[in-house]
Amino acid sequence: MTDKKIFLRELDPEHIIVNPPVDELRKLAEKDERTSKYKSAAYITVVRSRSAKFTEVVFGDPTPEQAAILTEVQEYLKWKTIIRIDRQMCLNPEHTLHGRLYITQEYARIAYMWHETLFEPKNPDGTPDMISVYVPEWRERKVLIQPDLGVTYVLGSDYLGENKKAHLRMGMYLAKKRGNLGLHAGSKLIRVKNSKGELVEKGAILFGLSGTGKTSLSCHNHGLSGDEGIVIRQDDVIFMRPDMYCYGTENNYYIKTEGLEPKGQPLLYAAATSSRAILENIWVERNGEVDFFDETITSNGRCVVYRGDIDYTDDEIDLPRADIIIFITRRNDVVPPVARLTPEQGAAFFMLGESIETSAGDPTQAGKSKRVVGTNPFIVGDEAEEGNLFMKFLQDNPDCECFLMNTGRVGGPEGEDITIHDSTAIMKEIARGEITWETDPDWGYEVAVEVPGIDISRLDPKKFYDEREYMRLTEILRKEREAWLFKFENLDPDILKAI
Repeated sequence: MTDKKIFLRELDPEHIIVNPPVDELRKLAEKDERTSKYKSAAYITVVRSRSAKFTEVVFGDPTPEQAAILTEVQEYLKWKTIIRIDRQMCLNPEHTLHGRLYITQEYARIAYMWHETLFEPKNPDGTPDMISVYVPEWRERKVLIQPDLGVTYVLGSDYLGENKKAHLRMGMYLAKKRGNLGLHAGSKLIRVKNSKGELVEKGAILFGLSGTGKTSLSCHNHGLSGDEGIVIRQDDVIFMRPDMYCYGTENNYYIKTEGLEPKGQPLLYAAATSSRAILENIWVERNGEVDFFDETITSNGRCVVYRGDIDYTDDEIDLPRADIIIFITRRNDVVPPVARLTPEQGAAFFMLGESIETSAGDPTQAGKSKRVVGTNPFIVGDEAEEGNLFMKFLQDNPDCECFLMNTGRVGGPEGEDITIHDSTAIMKEIARGEITWETDPDWGYEVAVEVPGIDISRLDPKKFYDEREYMRLTEILRKEREAWLFKFENLDPDILKAI
């Protein structure tokens, strides 16, 4: 066996460029840039989605094969010019993490983009909490992770998302070791007037895999104005304390741009057409015209957008408290547009992580049903442990409410689409506390029967099936859910009984 410290072997490149300013990074990436009409940089990658199938987590010592790869990579880098970038995750002094990227100079665009997602560290030359060594030109596609040392090697991929998630994955692992939970969730504040006319402020976090509408709902203003309104905090990953305080992690967002247009997503569209935005795998004509609908390159077009270019943001990234927790799924059958959950049911749906595959994960499987614990494909360690801890957080904070939201459709192919207007109206009324609920006899959770501002009856799944077909589909889904949950040996029995 080879000692695990091979992951930490000091790199000895021919030349190293340490923390160049952002304008120099863009200049270093100039050869790859097509400039949009907005004066923003646009790049095209060879690899256009994450390398989940090629990812290996190494606890303890690496195998001889893994060690041989690491040694060969380290020898190769002795002949290269490397860029070193140091950035900080989180702003709260109680919980900051120092990340360091080493990447070959030819791929300065990745360094430029990642630099813009995080914050300036107070001590860039200090010992980093997490390191990524990135060699996009490597002949073999592989991601090797050593959580105990905080090191990730990314080989053979030139997709920014791989490096972004390398550090966020490690950040979530370190958060768990500190007694917190790293969650793949967006966050926002919603200020509304309740039925008494009192202005109340609710913190909301939203879980959802790429393509389910998490970013759209996180960045929507719900049509609120005047004293009412929203403050957008985070888009991707937060660290939750046991008291439901949520540390933000990132400075700017890495959004999916498929079909982005000004009417449906005005906040994100404005940010994506800013001169500061950085486009990845988005169609840009020779004259600089940008087409967010053209999927010739990929349906997984991405863009680094600045929080400061999005209305309804402020200088804060933390959420003082998560009062509302929403699990976003995208189903097309018997799942209602919204359901209110008990803490045990909330933990069950955290474990179920129901959604569909999108082009951000595996483009070849896009549209198929899938389940990912916590809608988080970056959990390191025992997934059941995270579900049990999540349930404890909920039980210890009984005034925090959990909800399941479906952003797909009800009733199958002949059913009814759940629109962005439906979903945003439901979220607004959840914050106001103005929804009328009724217990579903088949599932035990509560479903909405009255929602101010929309006709929720048109989205009742039962109206699209006869009783026999509805029960057949319900039992199929129940068995699928039970089979999934019973895979986790260490899962608390109360979570297993919740479905």
